[in-house]
Amino acid sequence: MLLAVPALRALRAAGPVTLAAQPRIAALLHALGVVDAHVAFDDLGLDALFSDDTARTPRLPVAERVVSWFGTRDPVFRRRLGALAPSAVIAPSIEPGRPVWQHLLATVGAPAGDWCAPIEAPESLRALGAATRGAAGGDGPPPWLVVHPGAGSPAKCWPAAGFARVLTTLASRARLNVAVHQGPADAAACAALRRHVGDGVVWLMEPALAELAGVLAGAALFLGNDSGVSHLAAALGVPSLVLFDARHLDWRPWWPGAGVRTVTLTAMVDEEVADVIADLEARLR
Repeated sequence: MLLAVPALRALRAAGPVTLAAQPRIAALLHALGVVDAHVAFDDLGLDALFSDDTARTPRLPVAERVVSWFGTRDPVFRRRLGALAPSAVIAPSIEPGRPVWQHLLATVGAPAGDWCAPIEAPESLRALGAATRGAAGGDGPPPWLVVHPGAGSPAKCWPAAGFARVLTTLASRARLNVAVHQGPADAAACAALRRHVGDGVVWLMEPALAELAGVLAGAALFLGNDSGVSHLAAALGVPSLVLFDARHLDWRPWWPGAGVRTVTLTAMVDEEVADVIADLEARLR
């Protein structure tokens, strides 16, 4: 969803945009000013369009234009949505071999424009983030390094020993305070990192999405795996380094200021750790 921000901005340039998505993500993009309104995706009843039973209809909001990055492989869905909204754009969410954000932007026929400027977090969100970090024990002064050692899949996670060496080195050399984010899917990755660093860092345990966005917006530096959290940090314009499997680079962030580095995910490689440290130190200058 975060990779769709440039496309959503291009759509919004032509008129108000209502986003149908997971409620917590849609609410965050609304709070950040990316869209004008939002509805829960599951409330639309789009499952009705996968059947030729015309007695069942979806609950689409009134709209002049519909863009769907969903259901494109099903001919019944395409035909029925096209009958309800003849000008609908019905496109796959990815195009292999092309950055996802570029593909999504192309599907809406976006004119030339600066669609990839970072999102400016409002001061209210930054204050919420500072309060959240402080409540977790992070009341130290800036600069702050925020680390996300987890991901939606363990196969996307860089070894905890690599993260530990990076954050302890930067904390010492650059006098950074460090906060580690643990989300619902990150228990194993964070437990492994905790064995290396213990309570020497601030642990942010499953903050709400708005709170996490506020923490990220106040960070001087971010390091994380290929994950939604890393994409959020990049979208907010935080100097970031995102660690990728080379096979997944189509999913890299859209903000040009976010760095991407391919690393070995099955073992810690000393040279790669040194490269990550050097890259992050350069982003602090």
